[in-house]
Amino acid sequence: MLNNYEELNDMQLDVLREIGNIGAGNAASALATILDEKVDISLPKVKIADFDEAVSALGGPETMTVGVLINYSGDGNGMIMFLLDMEDAKSITNILVQDEEESVGGELSEMKLSAIKEIGNILSSSYINSISALTGMNMEVSVPYIAIDMAGALMSVPIIEFGAIGDKVMYIDESFIGSGGVHMLQSHVIMFAEIDTLKNIMERLGI
Repeated sequence: MLNNYEELNDMQLDVLREIGNIGAGNAASALATILDEKVDISLPKVKIADFDEAVSALGGPETMTVGVLINYSGDGNGMIMFLLDMEDAKSITNILVQDEEESVGGELSEMKLSAIKEIGNILSSSYINSISALTGMNMEVSVPYIAIDMAGALMSVPIIEFGAIGDKVMYIDESFIGSGGVHMLQSHVIMFAEIDTLKNIMERLGI
Protein backbone atom coordinates (compact mmCIF):
# COMPACT_ATOMS: atom_id res chain seq x y z
CA MET A 1 0.00 0.00 0.00
CA LEU A 2 1.46 3.34 -1.08
CA ASN A 3 1.20 5.88 1.72
CA ASN A 4 3.83 8.48 0.82
CA TYR A 5 6.50 9.36 -1.73
CA GLU A 6 9.20 7.62 0.28
CA GLU A 7 7.55 4.26 -0.46
CA LEU A 8 7.79 4.56 -4.25
CA ASN A 9 9.84 1.69 -5.68
CA ASP A 10 12.35 1.96 -8.53
CA MET A 11 9.82 1.03 -11.21
CA GLN A 12 7.31 3.58 -9.95
CA LEU A 13 10.01 6.26 -9.83
CA ASP A 14 10.97 5.43 -13.42
CA VAL A 15 7.34 5.92 -14.46
CA LEU A 16 7.28 9.37 -12.87
CA ARG A 17 10.55 10.27 -14.57
CA GLU A 18 9.14 9.19 -17.94
CA ILE A 19 6.05 11.33 -17.37
CA GLY A 20 8.41 14.24 -16.64
CA ASN A 21 10.41 13.61 -19.81
CA ILE A 22 7.29 13.49 -21.98
CA GLY A 23 5.90 16.59 -20.33
CA ALA A 24 9.16 18.46 -20.90
CA GLY A 25 9.07 17.59 -24.61
CA ASN A 26 5.49 18.80 -24.85
CA ALA A 27 6.48 21.99 -23.04
CA ALA A 28 9.21 22.69 -25.60
CA SER A 29 6.68 22.31 -28.42
CA ALA A 30 4.26 24.63 -26.62
CA LEU A 31 6.96 27.28 -26.11
CA ALA A 32 7.89 27.06 -29.79
CA THR A 33 4.27 27.84 -30.66
CA ILE A 34 4.19 30.81 -28.28
CA LEU A 35 7.42 32.28 -29.68
CA ASP A 36 6.79 31.19 -33.28
CA GLU A 37 10.28 29.77 -33.62
CA LYS A 38 12.05 26.47 -33.21
CA VAL A 39 12.78 25.60 -29.59
CA ASP A 40 15.04 22.74 -28.53
CA ILE A 41 15.30 21.39 -25.05
CA SER A 42 18.23 19.96 -23.16
CA LEU A 43 17.85 16.49 -21.69
CA PRO A 44 15.49 17.20 -18.77
CA LYS A 45 16.74 16.37 -15.31
CA VAL A 46 13.87 14.60 -13.59
CA LYS A 47 14.31 13.56 -10.00
CA ILE A 48 12.38 12.86 -6.86
CA ALA A 49 13.72 15.35 -4.36
CA ASP A 50 12.87 16.60 -0.91
CA PHE A 51 11.70 20.18 -0.40
CA ASP A 52 15.09 21.43 0.82
CA GLU A 53 16.85 19.93 -2.19
CA ALA A 54 14.34 21.54 -4.54
CA VAL A 55 14.83 24.94 -2.90
CA SER A 56 18.62 24.58 -3.18
CA ALA A 57 18.28 23.79 -6.89
CA LEU A 58 16.44 27.08 -7.28
CA GLY A 59 19.49 28.92 -5.96
CA GLY A 60 18.71 28.84 -2.26
CA PRO A 61 15.81 30.03 -0.10
CA GLU A 62 16.54 33.75 -0.58
CA THR A 63 16.78 33.71 -4.40
CA MET A 64 14.15 35.98 -5.94
CA THR A 65 12.00 33.79 -8.15
CA VAL A 66 8.90 34.12 -10.31
CA GLY A 67 6.43 31.32 -9.63
CA VAL A 68 3.26 30.28 -11.44
CA LEU A 69 1.06 27.91 -9.45
CA ILE A 70 -1.64 25.76 -11.01
CA ASN A 71 -3.91 23.29 -9.25
CA TYR A 72 -5.32 20.30 -11.09
CA SER A 73 -8.34 18.19 -10.23
CA GLY A 74 -10.59 15.46 -11.59
CA ASP A 75 -9.29 11.89 -11.78
CA GLY A 76 -6.14 13.25 -10.15
CA ASN A 77 -5.49 16.06 -7.69
CA GLY A 78 -2.40 18.11 -6.97
CA MET A 79 -0.50 21.20 -8.05
CA ILE A 80 2.28 22.24 -10.39
CA MET A 81 4.70 25.12 -9.85
CA PHE A 82 6.54 26.64 -12.80
CA LEU A 83 9.53 28.63 -11.56
CA LEU A 84 11.95 31.04 -13.24
CA ASP A 85 14.73 33.17 -11.86
CA MET A 86 14.29 36.90 -12.39
CA GLU A 87 16.83 37.23 -15.20
CA ASP A 88 15.25 34.49 -17.31
CA ALA A 89 11.81 35.93 -16.61
CA LYS A 90 12.94 39.32 -17.91
CA SER A 91 14.67 37.81 -20.94
CA ILE A 92 11.71 35.77 -22.12
CA THR A 93 9.21 38.57 -21.58
CA ASN A 94 11.45 40.99 -23.50
CA ILE A 95 10.98 38.68 -26.50
CA LEU A 96 7.22 38.48 -26.07
CA VAL A 97 6.26 41.93 -24.83
CA GLN A 98 7.37 45.38 -25.87
CA ASP A 99 6.26 47.95 -23.33
CA GLU A 100 7.58 50.96 -21.48
CA GLU A 101 6.09 50.15 -18.09
CA GLU A 102 9.07 48.65 -16.28
CA SER A 103 10.12 50.62 -13.26
CA VAL A 104 13.56 52.10 -12.73
CA GLY A 105 14.27 49.21 -10.38
CA GLY A 106 13.80 46.71 -13.19
CA GLU A 107 10.61 45.16 -11.84
CA LEU A 108 8.37 43.29 -14.24
CA SER A 109 5.40 45.26 -15.53
CA GLU A 110 1.84 43.98 -15.24
CA MET A 111 1.90 43.14 -18.94
CA LYS A 112 5.05 41.05 -18.56
CA LEU A 113 3.73 39.31 -15.47
CA SER A 114 0.63 38.43 -17.47
CA ALA A 115 2.86 36.97 -20.21
CA ILE A 116 4.75 34.81 -17.69
CA LYS A 117 1.47 33.66 -16.19
CA GLU A 118 0.32 32.51 -19.62
CA ILE A 119 3.64 30.76 -20.34
CA GLY A 120 3.43 29.00 -16.97
CA ASN A 121 -0.16 28.02 -17.66
CA ILE A 122 0.64 26.54 -21.08
CA LEU A 123 3.80 24.73 -20.00
CA SER A 124 2.24 23.35 -16.82
CA SER A 125 -0.73 22.12 -18.83
CA SER A 126 1.75 20.23 -21.03
CA TYR A 127 2.65 18.06 -18.04
CA ILE A 128 -0.97 17.40 -17.12
CA ASN A 129 -1.70 16.50 -20.73
CA SER A 130 1.20 14.03 -20.71
CA ILE A 131 -0.29 12.26 -17.68
CA SER A 132 -3.72 12.21 -19.31
CA ALA A 133 -2.33 10.81 -22.58
CA LEU A 134 -0.47 8.01 -20.80
CA THR A 135 -3.16 7.03 -18.32
CA GLY A 136 -6.50 8.14 -19.75
CA MET A 137 -7.16 10.18 -16.60
CA ASN A 138 -9.27 13.29 -17.09
CA MET A 139 -7.99 16.35 -15.25
CA GLU A 140 -8.69 20.04 -15.39
CA VAL A 141 -6.36 22.86 -14.43
CA SER A 142 -7.23 25.93 -12.39
CA VAL A 143 -6.68 29.56 -13.21
CA PRO A 144 -2.91 30.20 -12.78
CA TYR A 145 -1.62 32.23 -9.85
CA ILE A 146 1.61 34.20 -10.13
CA ALA A 147 3.90 35.55 -7.44
CA ILE A 148 7.39 37.00 -7.13
CA ASP A 149 9.10 36.09 -3.89
CA MET A 150 12.07 34.30 -2.42
CA ALA A 151 12.27 30.64 -3.45
CA GLY A 152 11.85 29.48 0.13
CA ALA A 153 8.65 31.49 0.53
CA LEU A 154 7.19 30.18 -2.74
CA MET A 155 7.96 26.59 -1.76
CA SER A 156 6.22 27.05 1.58
CA VAL A 157 2.86 26.87 -0.23
CA PRO A 158 3.15 23.21 -1.32
CA ILE A 159 4.94 22.33 1.93
CA ILE A 160 1.85 23.43 3.86
CA GLU A 161 -0.42 21.62 1.41
CA PHE A 162 1.50 18.38 0.99
CA GLY A 163 3.84 18.14 3.98
CA ALA A 164 1.56 15.67 5.76
CA ILE A 165 2.15 12.99 3.09
CA GLY A 166 5.93 13.33 2.97
CA ASP A 167 8.60 15.76 1.87
CA LYS A 168 9.29 14.35 -1.62
CA VAL A 169 8.31 16.06 -4.89
CA MET A 170 8.98 15.48 -8.57
CA TYR A 171 11.46 18.12 -9.71
CA ILE A 172 12.08 18.76 -13.42
CA ASP A 173 14.95 20.99 -14.49
CA GLU A 174 15.10 21.91 -18.18
CA SER A 175 16.87 24.37 -20.47
CA PHE A 176 15.10 25.76 -23.52
CA ILE A 177 17.31 26.72 -26.45
CA GLY A 178 16.21 28.89 -29.37
CA SER A 179 17.41 29.25 -32.93
CA GLY A 180 21.17 29.30 -33.35
CA GLY A 181 21.73 27.59 -30.02
CA VAL A 182 20.86 30.70 -28.00
CA HIS A 183 19.85 30.03 -24.38
CA MET A 184 16.28 31.18 -23.82
CA LEU A 185 15.48 30.16 -20.29
CA GLN A 186 16.07 27.62 -17.55
CA SER A 187 12.82 26.46 -16.05
CA HIS A 188 12.07 24.48 -12.96
CA VAL A 189 8.83 22.55 -12.71
CA ILE A 190 7.79 21.03 -9.42
CA MET A 191 4.90 18.58 -9.48
CA PHE A 192 2.88 17.50 -6.47
CA ALA A 193 0.26 14.78 -6.50
CA GLU A 194 -1.93 13.46 -3.74
CA ILE A 195 -1.18 9.85 -2.76
CA ASP A 196 -4.49 8.61 -4.19
CA THR A 197 -3.51 10.25 -7.48
CA LEU A 198 -0.15 8.47 -7.48
CA LYS A 199 -1.94 5.18 -6.82
CA ASN A 200 -4.36 5.88 -9.65
CA ILE A 201 -1.52 6.63 -12.08
CA MET A 202 0.29 3.41 -11.20
CA GLU A 203 -2.89 1.32 -11.41
CA ARG A 204 -3.79 2.80 -14.82
CA LEU A 205 -0.33 1.86 -16.06
CA GLY A 206 -0.54 -1.63 -14.60
CA ILE A 207 2.22 -1.11 -12.03
